[in-house]
Amino acid sequence: MAEEEKTEVVEEAPPEPDPHVAPDLLLFGKWDSTAVEIKDIGLVRYISLKPVLIPHTAGRHAHKRFHKSNVPIVERFVNKLLNAGRRKDKKTRTGRNAGKKLNAIHTLKRVFEIINYRTGLNPMQVLVTAIENSAPSEETTRISYGGMAYPRSVDVAPQRRIDLALKYLSVGATRSAHKNAKSFEECLVDELLLAYKGDPASFAVARKEERERVARSAR
Repeated sequence: MAEEEKTEVVEEAPPEPDPHVAPDLLLFGKWDSTAVEIKDIGLVRYISLKPVLIPHTAGRHAHKRFHKSNVPIVERFVNKLLNAGRRKDKKTRTGRNAGKKLNAIHTLKRVFEIINYRTGLNPMQVLVTAIENSAPSEETTRISYGGMAYPRSVDVAPQRRIDLALKYLSVGATRSAHKNAKSFEECLVDELLLAYKGDPASFAVARKEERERVARSAR
């Protein structure tokens, strides 16, 4: 019998990654920001969903006008958490959480893990939808005419809408955690989930509706 020819199987080496192509970044290595949907058309340009691993840009947006629109929305929320406990008469971040950004990032990571465990949703989508439901579209200003000041209804700029929504969410969680058996992480989870559903029990949604109600009466 003729000897059967033996064929050698040569395994191909895996292709080398292209150094010029950045890999897909997941927030905290778990959640994809590119899958998040922004339903409010007016806020699309001002909510940055740039993929980042850790929401910390080291203040690269400082001293640049309107540059905070390019800061990832998760980092902007972390910055609001640092400022949530300050006094009203203080314009600087001198509260108990001032300067503890790393702790705030770890806190938000645990909050996102709890949200994902409870609902199975992308926590970044929960945050963005909560911002949309908490952002007031109308507020009042004071106009002086003939020596008298009158309140007048005005539209809110998109950038200010996001700033107010982030402020309401962080302040609502901080107030809820005061003298409460729940931890701050649990209170923040509850605030985000209520705002995600548009529930008036949320502090942020309630403040938004109150602000718009006053504005409607001043038209």
